Amino acid sequence: MNRRFFRSTATLASTVLLTGLLMAKPASAEVTLGIGDKAPALDIEHYVHEPKEGFGEVTEFEKGKVYVVEFWATWCGPCIQSMPHLVELQNKYRGEGVQIISVSDEDLDTVEEMLAKEYPGEDKTFEELTSAYTLTVDPDASVSEDYMRAAGQNGIPSSFLVGKSGLIEWIGHPMELDEPLAAVVAGTWDREAYKEELKQQQKLLAAMQKVNQLAGSGKFEDAIKVVDKVIDEMKGDDPQSEMIREQLVNFRFNLRLDAGDRSDEVIDFFRKQIADAKGDAQAITQFGYGLMSSMQQGTDPGPLAKETIDALVAEVDGAEDEVKPYMYVLIAQMNASMSNFDEAIEAQVKAVETSTGKQKERMQQMLDQLKEMSSKEDPESDESNEDK
Repeated sequence: MNRRFFRSTATLASTVLLTGLLMAKPASAEVTLGIGDKAPALDIEHYVHEPKEGFGEVTEFEKGKVYVVEFWATWCGPCIQSMPHLVELQNKYRGEGVQIISVSDEDLDTVEEMLAKEYPGEDKTFEELTSAYTLTVDPDASVSEDYMRAAGQNGIPSSFLVGKSGLIEWIGHPMELDEPLAAVVAGTWDREAYKEELKQQQKLLAAMQKVNQLAGSGKFEDAIKVVDKVIDEMKGDDPQSEMIREQLVNFRFNLRLDAGDRSDEVIDFFRKQIADAKGDAQAITQFGYGLMSSMQQGTDPGPLAKETIDALVAEVDGAEDEVKPYMYVLIAQMNASMSNFDEAIEAQVKAVETSTGKQKERMQQMLDQLKEMSSKEDPESDESNEDK
């Protein structure tokens, strides 16, 4: 069977794990800015809004004040989604010496064109919304060079929390600012503990990259040993550490399944996940894509495939409209992987019916591929598929 059909929507379970848990640092020739370092001075070309309540231009960071330097762009969906949260944070700490400065390296015309538009879901324009904090444009990207590139950060939105002494206290997604910002303002932030946490995350990331390499080479037993070592060496009993530990255990069972272990212990582990997802369409869909990614790599999940399909079918009618196409295409993929083409085509037809726009076009292309695959499996089905 031509398995390339499945590549467009499924991802490796290990990649999902790393994406969800770790703030992975992109490769950089030389990282020169980190936690505890002096925040570089700002040399920003354009301040978009008029100064508000003392929030004027910033070059040097004033001692005793707290700053958030955030990087964004008009084309960046997550950046746009973060704007109301930045407004909320700025308003919350407006009287406590906190200034949020958002920096885009686009040209001023591009930003001003966006500002004139209405913000989705809000009865106000982008300009009105963002006037709560300091929105700026720096076309020569000098500030981005001093912060993003120096810290080895490639993805936006990305924010740098500058503390009362002018040092970098935290780096991360602006939607995760609440806790560190509150602690820095209150003077309770433990910078050294955070640096140690980052070291542990980087160590974990390096270990998991090794696991991916081993598993990709079919050395599942060696990969499992690395995971066991990581679990044994993990420190901390905070919620984040517990979540990572739980996901590592889950990942270990994934590796066992990929290695061909279909013992009662392994099957029962995944059956419990299916049972726990009952009534939650998104949860069973996420589980299904994880299982499908293993199947596309050649894993035989035994009875789990049919049980997952049954669970998806049971939840799809009650799922939100935007989730239904993904559930139907997953049902189609999993059936096709077991050469159940009649069921696969039936599900893919529903994926087309519940889609709109370009998504509908992609779903139709997948349906056409399925029909072609089916005809190659059973030439006699050519005529019947054409009638569907």
